[in-house]
Amino acid sequence: MDPENSTGLVLLNMGGPDSLDSIEPFLYNLFSDRDLIHLPLGAMLQRPFARLISHFRARRVRENYRIIGGSSPLLKWTNLQARAIATEMGPAFRPYVAMRYWHPDARETLRRMAADGVERAVVLSMYPHFTGATTGSSLNDFRRAVASVHPSLKYSVIEHWYDWPGYLDALARRVREGLAKFPAEMHDRVQILFSAHALPQKFIDRGDPYLEHVLSTVKGTMQRVGERNWHLGFQSRSGPVRWMEPDTVEVLDRLATDGVEAVLMVPISFVSDHIETLHEIDIEYLDHARKQGIRHFHRMPSLNDHPDFIGAMAALVTDHLDRNK
Repeated sequence: MDPENSTGLVLLNMGGPDSLDSIEPFLYNLFSDRDLIHLPLGAMLQRPFARLISHFRARRVRENYRIIGGSSPLLKWTNLQARAIATEMGPAFRPYVAMRYWHPDARETLRRMAADGVERAVVLSMYPHFTGATTGSSLNDFRRAVASVHPSLKYSVIEHWYDWPGYLDALARRVREGLAKFPAEMHDRVQILFSAHALPQKFIDRGDPYLEHVLSTVKGTMQRVGERNWHLGFQSRSGPVRWMEPDTVEVLDRLATDGVEAVLMVPISFVSDHIETLHEIDIEYLDHARKQGIRHFHRMPSLNDHPDFIGAMAALVTDHLDRNK
């Protein structure tokens, strides 16, 4: 492969701890990010705050990571996605991954790209829905890294793809696969519960498009699945701030009160398995749902590196490049 004729394909993602020992430094990096957590008293207090909260949070989440294998699988899935999309695109594309809060970070990745002689790239956020807390933060970090590590790189960015038809098609197929897990006699009574990662409400109040994007994805998916009851909740809320509502657990409780016995969880702000799917949904929510009387509780399969999802992402990159010629 001639580097001068190569285009880098850079997938941006959150990252996750690759061992139990890396949980605390990973959390420190996350809580130090002022795009994600903006302390009103200024940057001077951000690092002490991050050090304190990461220390105590690590104690609580260490067991969760131990249960799912001792590390996050997010890097594995993002690497697989990057390689598969690049393969689908053709030999002129070279895959790279840049994680926001763990390795390889943007600077590591850009140093590798510079060493490889890659001078142009497409940067693809692996968050379908835009918010300044995730995609915005990752892009800010990537741009800073380009300026300091590889300033000659010419690149374009795909910031969101919440309504990309191929993505919605893949989601609808996974929903149907999830529905197939229920007993035939329950099939028509299954309630679909979409769950997205929560944001502090202040992000939405200041004009962040995340909620609008999430709702568009839900409606586009259900148009493909067909007429069914569906609900939307927001998970992974923590800390003493006002969060987006309703909480996913509150929706589960309401469904149980209404006598619902079958729920399919559809996590839509996550395209890969990680702690929020493998532990929060598969273990915590499953246990909670059963205690509330929801006898049949399943999660749809994640998109991960499924061929239809990879094909949709390759088509998205191709469309982006065609529009930016």
